[in-house]
Amino acid sequence: MHVLVTGGTGLVGKSAVDHLLARGHTVRLFAIDATDVAAEWPEGVEPRDGDVGSDESVQGVAEGCDAVLHVIGIVAEDPPKLTFDAINVEGTRRIVHEAEAAGVQRFVYVSSLGADTGESDYHRSKLAGEEIARQFRGSWTICRPGNVYGPGDEVISLMLKIIRASPVIPVMGDGEQEFQPIWVEDLGEALAVAVEREDLGGQLLELAGTERTTTNDLVDRFSEITGTSPRRLPIPEWLAGAGAKTAEALGVSLPIKADQITMLQEGNVISGQNALTEVLGVTPTPLADGLRKLADDLPEMLLAEGVGRLHRERFWADIRGSRLTPEEILLLVRDQFRSLPPEGLLEVGAEPQTPTTLEEGGTLTLAVPMRGHVQVRVQEVTSRAITSVTLEGHFFAGVIRFLTEEPDPGVIRFEVRAYTRAADQIDRLAIRTVGKVAQQETWTTVVEEVVQRSGGNALDGVHTDDEVVSEQEAREVEAWSEALVTERKRDEAPTPG
Repeated sequence: MHVLVTGGTGLVGKSAVDHLLARGHTVRLFAIDATDVAAEWPEGVEPRDGDVGSDESVQGVAEGCDAVLHVIGIVAEDPPKLTFDAINVEGTRRIVHEAEAAGVQRFVYVSSLGADTGESDYHRSKLAGEEIARQFRGSWTICRPGNVYGPGDEVISLMLKIIRASPVIPVMGDGEQEFQPIWVEDLGEALAVAVEREDLGGQLLELAGTERTTTNDLVDRFSEITGTSPRRLPIPEWLAGAGAKTAEALGVSLPIKADQITMLQEGNVISGQNALTEVLGVTPTPLADGLRKLADDLPEMLLAEGVGRLHRERFWADIRGSRLTPEEILLLVRDQFRSLPPEGLLEVGAEPQTPTTLEEGGTLTLAVPMRGHVQVRVQEVTSRAITSVTLEGHFFAGVIRFLTEEPDPGVIRFEVRAYTRAADQIDRLAIRTVGKVAQQETWTTVVEEVVQRSGGNALDGVHTDDEVVSEQEAREVEAWSEALVTERKRDEAPTPG
């Protein structure tokens, strides 16, 4: 089948696209940034940029499609354009209309567990979307997933990042509010199956993992995974809700919104049949396994997502008399990276069972004084370059490269090159003061260690350079690093069949 997937650039949509492709289907991807994201799949995905909030934008979007999987939706408003009514309600109405106009016979709508009982504006909008989906003149199915967790989700991933970065984690009330999460890959598979199953027409399916959990339980589990012991800071439920609403009214952005607090207070569990296993036949990922995967799978934080001007910092030495070739020096860095940084400034392999060598695609967890645990993912390993990119939760958006070259006969230059922007305004001050001193000491020591282990010497010592790059160069570096990440994802992505 050729399936229209709306919102296929987010966490759930991407997983659904992966599973549709793996099952032999092709996809038309409809989202504001569809063209950019579609590059992550080598084939089988036809992008169409557009906005469900616009009549003109959606016109003809379902032409030539056999089925529609309507995923797109927002969990928090950003007026005046991004409102629950404009996207979750009227956006659904537009997609249903286009599907009918194109003669599509199958429509699957992704709602939310608790849409029929929840008191949040988000849940009310999803219930309104369900009523519109029920009016589709062909075969419709409504899927209500529980709390979806996966790389970059707005609840469980956020908790993980706080636990890694802070000695204290806020806990609402007694932390015993119960919910039933579902691993994003399980949901992606379930949605692909639901699209195929015409016998599910006219049915409402509630989907979740088979295990229930609480905030306290997740803190305990993440503490074990990360090897940390954050203190719990109880926040009264009324205060958390009031604070979130006040912040939203003042235009202050918080990591968790008032509606999300309301949904957490209400609980989010299946009381009847769990269609994930009982109808769709998907074997759920155990919660312990999903959380472990999540710990290693947070998304990259691209340079364009940082704040302030882009800095390029270089640390290098010209080595003479090395017993190693340039390629062998880089292999040394790859295999011995754990022991290169100075003790007390950068600990490699800071969490149990995490990698310590620079292998392509590997995620390294690093401990930094006063900043907790941060992560980088190795994007590229060649004979002369190793490139890694910081992940969400790091205090800067950055690219770190280890390079070798031969500037003159008998001379091997080893260089650490870092392109960095602060993750936010608070970190912007920190990394240009205390953080700058620590980074200089760290990378200078790494270069000195490589010189020593090469068997050669650097008569001129370690050179350093720090400059703000031009706007043009910044755009070029941003584009290059984003393409590097996209290429790695393409290599790992499924193809039709």
